Amino acid sequence: MDNHTTPQSVIAADVEITGTIKSSGSIRIDGKLDGELHCTGDAIIGKEAKIKGNIIVSSTTIEGTISGNVTAKDRIEMKSSARVTGDIKSKRLSVEDGVTFIGRSEVNPSGAAIPVVEAAAAANKEEDAELAGSVKAFGRR
Repeated sequence: MDNHTTPQSVIAADVEITGTIKSSGSIRIDGKLDGELHCTGDAIIGKEAKIKGNIIVSSTTIEGTISGNVTAKDRIEMKSSARVTGDIKSKRLSVEDGVTFIGRSEVNPSGAAIPVVEAAAAANKEEDAELAGSVKAFGRR
């Protein structure tokens, strides 16, 4: 995300918003948001930012605190000061050392649906085969 060439809206640290923010451009939030953020551009969540609500963006860099789900079309970048409680979903994910993240993540570069049931069944079948081999080996002693 190149922040110097793209015009962006800024929500300063001394601003508190209750409600939904919708933006067709890029946005930087340093204040408090009690509500959702829908942004077709990129979003930067600054160190002082506190968001209680879901975020749906193109890409985001998170330095502050989010209590809600984060969905990005392309990329989620969590800096070391990030505190996220909620599920995240994107094509790409970058996480620095020191991040606090409590939730589930789905990172899928291809964007194609992954057949979860088939993958889990294959993993269980492989585990059962290993266990059966161990039991046979144990019985031969």
